[in-house]
Amino acid sequence: MIAKITGGQTTADLIHYLYDTKKKSHTDPHLVASWDGFAPDPGRADDFDATRRALVADLDLHVKQAARLGRAPEKHVWHCSIRAAETDRHLSDEEWGDIARRVVAATGIAPNGDPDGCRWVAVRHAPDHIHIAATKVRADLRTARHWNDYLTADRELAAVEKEYGFFQVVRGDRSAANRPTRAEQEKAKRAGQARTVRERLRTTVRTAVAAATSTEEFISLLQHTDGVLVDIKHFPSGDVRGYTVALQDDVNGKQEPIWYSGSALAPDLSLPKIRQHLDATERPPSPRRANPWHQATAAAERIPHHLDHKDDGAAQAHLAAFGEALDVLPLLAPQGVQPQLRQAAEAFERATRSRIRADHQHARALRGAVRAMVREPAPRDGALLAMLLDAALLVVMAAARWHQLHQHDQQVVAAHQTLLHLQAAYEQTAAAPLTARAQRRPPQRVVERHILLIRQYVPEHAEQVLEDPAFDALAAVLAVAEEAGHDPKELLQLAADQRALDDARRPARVLTWLVERLSARPVPSDRARAAQARSTAQRLSMPTRPTPAAPATQAQPPQARRR
Repeated sequence: MIAKITGGQTTADLIHYLYDTKKKSHTDPHLVASWDGFAPDPGRADDFDATRRALVADLDLHVKQAARLGRAPEKHVWHCSIRAAETDRHLSDEEWGDIARRVVAATGIAPNGDPDGCRWVAVRHAPDHIHIAATKVRADLRTARHWNDYLTADRELAAVEKEYGFFQVVRGDRSAANRPTRAEQEKAKRAGQARTVRERLRTTVRTAVAAATSTEEFISLLQHTDGVLVDIKHFPSGDVRGYTVALQDDVNGKQEPIWYSGSALAPDLSLPKIRQHLDATERPPSPRRANPWHQATAAAERIPHHLDHKDDGAAQAHLAAFGEALDVLPLLAPQGVQPQLRQAAEAFERATRSRIRADHQHARALRGAVRAMVREPAPRDGALLAMLLDAALLVVMAAARWHQLHQHDQQVVAAHQTLLHLQAAYEQTAAAPLTARAQRRPPQRVVERHILLIRQYVPEHAEQVLEDPAFDALAAVLAVAEEAGHDPKELLQLAADQRALDDARRPARVLTWLVERLSARPVPSDRARAAQARSTAQRLSMPTRPTPAAPATQAQPPQARRR
């Protein structure tokens, strides 16, 4: 059930609308409940006009009394419409009346047991919804205390849905970005634009945040974006206080740009929030350091591990950082997958925010790698993008579970939508590099040796790996790594320790990207390998204290193996 609450100045106008039978949806307007159960009902009276005037007079009684004392609010009308889902059964008048009483009590219009509550009526003029009309002056001539009435009504309707077995609406936590208004949507349609100006500017600003390393660079990136106007606000001291943005072709009736502040675009795009993000960002690494795509992929692979911990502030920070990575991928990807990646970033934007405050100090590595990726030429081979998208799929699935655990309904839906777009982008991106690697399949004797290693080090998924069409690509990258001096056994062991394959639909592809990325590291020296062997032997030889087995009722699902 969905509630919509508005205010007004004239009780008569609202009652006239509720009983207007000229509207197609107003099939049989009549009362289903009222403040005392005896309110006059124009829909069931012989003299409609006289009864309607009597109803308005009764509702306005306390308003007029307060007006004589100069205490009546300017907008004294409270209007709440409640609509059931299409799949819900039709309720009786008595059931709708019970719901109306619960809503006015929850919102503070007419609290239970309060004889001085406001006067109200509930009108049903269609099978699937009712309207509650109330005047906000109580019998003691005080104005009703109905702050946060939308939230309290929504909370009560959520309880109604469970009790009645109705469709449960996905509810938010007031952390979502502002929705475009109806006027903005109509303006976008007239201009032939799929998205409103507010949504286009939000994407532009988020991308600039993801690419910048400082507030100054963020502002510079916006100022050098084609078609975007930027107005910087300063304190009297000269320090930057805030910013507003506009599109050059978006003007009002006076041909002036229509400006949006950062907070009007999204809660996390105000300048103070952007500064928090940027202050917690590592500087991009020097070119001599590891490949930033590999660094970003490794950081993304660790995010599910961070989400499993109980530090919600850190988890929220990692999700925000991952959202920034998705924001910049359309800039770095081939043109063919840019639409899917852009849709993925837009969908996951909702999953990057919740009422949990992010501790951005925990996501420095991923942010630094993303900014280094932006500063390098886009890779010609899609393998780097495929590796990152493979890890991204794991992150989004973990994000959906984390939000589900915290009852973030809208964020869960956003993560599932993101998964669809990312999966499509991954399939399209991975096809060419996997085919190219499969064409370099090593001789059969080498393949058979690698098959034995796979059965030894990935036993639970060996058959699935060997039957995967991408197995030839895996065999090829193992052979290339071996020729470069790496030990295939060590690579497979590291890959198995770093990423569980239980959630992988195509495990051979997952192993292909992991082995290729791990083999990009320098080959360990003989001394390093000997030290590692001694360390492993010493660890295995240490006595361990036996631990009692957990009761069967407390068994937990297997956790993904992480580094």
